[in-house]
Amino acid sequence: MKLRNLRLEHQPRIMIIPMIDIIFFLLVFFMMSTLYMHDQQSIAINLPSAATATKETVDQPLTLLMTADNKLLFNNQEIPPGALSATISMALTNHPNAPFILKADRQIEYGKVITLLDNLKQLGVKKISFATEVK
Repeated sequence: MKLRNLRLEHQPRIMIIPMIDIIFFLLVFFMMSTLYMHDQQSIAINLPSAATATKETVDQPLTLLMTADNKLLFNNQEIPPGALSATISMALTNHPNAPFILKADRQIEYGKVITLLDNLKQLGVKKISFATEVK
């Protein structure tokens, strides 16, 4: 009768399949996390705050920004006051159902914001959201 060597029978084995699973999981995690890492350059304005503000996710919003010194920016490019209708009309021909996000500094007079909103409605903009900060 032959006795087995117990030392050879209980040697630990390196399990390669679970290691591959863990490495694949880490690879996917880092790939997905880098998709959301991008720098967004914007102009600093003081947005008004609202308790009922919600975050909306939209495909390609067009932003219209009014600064405290009454400058108007469309997608972070300054536009002259007389060129608003031409710029918005051109944007609507390229993206007819695109939502607009209106960001106005809290120091802007209420009447100027309403005038801009009225101009946007007259030009045919259908979806307008106001940007606010959450309280």
